[in-house]
Amino acid sequence: MKLVKKLMESLREYKKASILTPIFVTVEVIMEVLIPFVMASLIDKGIEAGSMSVIWKYGILLLVLAMISLAFGTLAGHQASIASCGLSQNLRKDMYYRIQNFSFSNIDKFSTASIVTRLTTDVTNVQNAYQMLIRVAVRAPIMIIFAMVMSFSINVKISLIFLATIPVLGFILIWLAQYVHPYFERVFNTYDRLNEVVQENLHGVRVVKSFIREEYEDEKFGKISQKIYKDFAKAEKLLAFNSPAMMSAINVCLLAVAWIGAKAIIVSGNVKGVAGGLTTGELMSLFTYALQILMCLMMISMVFVMIIIARSSAERIVEILTEESDIQNKKNPVTEVADGSIEFENVEFYYAKKADKPVLDNINLKINSGETIGIIGGTGSAKSSLVQLIPRLYDVTGGDVKVGGVDVRDYDLETLRDSVAMVLQKNVLFSGTIKENLRWGNEKATDEELIHACELAQADDFVQTFSHKYDTYIEQGGNNVSGGQKQRLCIARALLKKPKILILDDSTSAVDTKTDALIRKAFLEEIPDTTKIIIAQRISSVQDADHIIVMDDGKISAYGTHDELLKSSDIYREVYESQVKGGDDDEQ
Repeated sequence: MKLVKKLMESLREYKKASILTPIFVTVEVIMEVLIPFVMASLIDKGIEAGSMSVIWKYGILLLVLAMISLAFGTLAGHQASIASCGLSQNLRKDMYYRIQNFSFSNIDKFSTASIVTRLTTDVTNVQNAYQMLIRVAVRAPIMIIFAMVMSFSINVKISLIFLATIPVLGFILIWLAQYVHPYFERVFNTYDRLNEVVQENLHGVRVVKSFIREEYEDEKFGKISQKIYKDFAKAEKLLAFNSPAMMSAINVCLLAVAWIGAKAIIVSGNVKGVAGGLTTGELMSLFTYALQILMCLMMISMVFVMIIIARSSAERIVEILTEESDIQNKKNPVTEVADGSIEFENVEFYYAKKADKPVLDNINLKINSGETIGIIGGTGSAKSSLVQLIPRLYDVTGGDVKVGGVDVRDYDLETLRDSVAMVLQKNVLFSGTIKENLRWGNEKATDEELIHACELAQADDFVQTFSHKYDTYIEQGGNNVSGGQKQRLCIARALLKKPKILILDDSTSAVDTKTDALIRKAFLEEIPDTTKIIIAQRISSVQDADHIIVMDDGKISAYGTHDELLKSSDIYREVYESQVKGGDDDEQ
C-alpha cells in the first residue's frame, strides 16, 4: 500500500479521469449484464410465443442497452487513457525533478543507465498496469458480482458451478505471483546493464572502431541480451500456464452448464416456473453469464500478470521518488557570499563509507580572495576531488570547507553554486546554438556580453569563422566542434556567471600553450577580484600563479610559488624538468 500511495501522489490533475473511469465502467457493466436478461425474455415471450410486438419491444430495448454500453465503454477507455498517460507523464516529471536535486553520490548509487531505464521502461510498465487497473480490474469484479446475482436469480444449482471455479483460479494466480515476480526483478536490473553497455558503446564509438573492437562489443551485448532472454523465457513459461488453466476452467464450466441446463429444460418441458426446471431463454442467459464471469476471470488473470511485471518497475520508480539527496539546504541558509576566499580545515573525504582509506586526508589550506592558485599532481592524487568540495558537489566526511568565511554547508545551495563556476576536464555542450549554450552561464546576457566572454576565453576568433557565427548549431555532445574549441566555449560560459570563484579542472588541456597563456592573461587583467583555481598537467599553465599546490595520494605534498617549489618539492621539480627536457627534445 505504501508503494501504491507513493505512486498515486503523482496522479494530481488526473484524479478526475481516474474517478470517472470506474464510474463509466460500472454503467457499461450494468448494461451488459441486463442484455442477457432481456434476451431471455425476448426468446421466451417473443420468439417461443411467436409475438412480433414483444420481439420489437425487447429488440429495441436490447439496441438501447447496447448503445448505452458502447457509449460508456468508449468514455471509460478515453478517460483511462488520459489517467494512465497523465500518471506516466507526472511520474517522469517527478523523477526527473528529483534527479536534478541529487548529489553526485546519489547519482553514483543508481548509475546513469539505471536511471534511464526507470524513466522509460519502468514508467511504461506502470502506465500500462494502471490503465488496466482502473478499467479492466474494476470491470471484472463488478461484472462477476452482477452476473452472479443475475445467474443465481435464474438457477441456483447451475450458478454454484461458477462459484466453485473462482477459488481454483485464485490459487493459480497467487502461485504465479509468488514464483514469477523474482524473475522480472532480475530482468529489469539486467536492463540497466544493457543500457549501460549501449551508452558506453555509443559514447566511445570512435575508440571502438579505431581499436577494431566491434566483435568484442557485439559479444558483450549478446551475452546480456541472452541473459534477459533466459529470464524472460523462464517467467513467460510460468505465465503461459495461466492461459490454458483459465481456458480449461471456462470449457469445464460451459460443459457443466450445458449438461445440467439441458436436463433442466427436459424436466420442465421448457415451461417457466416448474420446480428445478429451465426455459430455453434462461439457459441462453446462463450461457452468456457463464462467459461473462469466466472471461472476467481471464481478464483478472491478465491484469494480475501485468501487475506482477509492473510491481518490479513500481518498486524501482519509488526508490528514485523516495531517495533523499545527500546534500540539502539547512534551515535559514546564508544567501550571500561575501567574497572568494576559501579555507579547508582538517578536511577528510571518502567517496564510499566503507572505503579503506580516505580520498582526501587532513587537508588544511587557506586561499585569499582574488588569488590565482595552481594545482598539479599525478593521476589519482585527488585534485578534482579537492575542488568539487568547494561548490558542495560532495560533502566533506570530516572537517570544514569555508567560502567567504562561511561553512559551505550553511549556504543556500543555489547561492553557493551561483558564486562558483567550474569548467570540467570533460566539457559538455548541449544541443542548441552557441548562444544558447553560452547563456547557461547567464540567461539574460546580451550579445555584447557573450562576445566579450568569448574574447576572454579566446573563442571569438573561431566562432567568427562559422557561417552562422554565434547562431551556429551545436550537435549533441558538441561533436561538430574540436576539443579545444569546446573547452574555450565552456570557459566563456563560466565567465558569464561573473563568479567569485572560477575553477578550471584541466580545462585547457586541448588548447595550445600560446592560447593557454592568452586565456590566463585575460583572467589576470579582466577578473582580478575573482579567485582562480587552475588544475593542470602543464607546469606552464600554473607557474605564474600566486601559489601552487602539489597533490600526492590525497594529501598536500607541497605549497608555494613556482620558484619555492623548484627548491623544496621533489615531485614538482621532477615534473618541471621532464617537461622542460621534453620541450628541448621537441625543438631539436
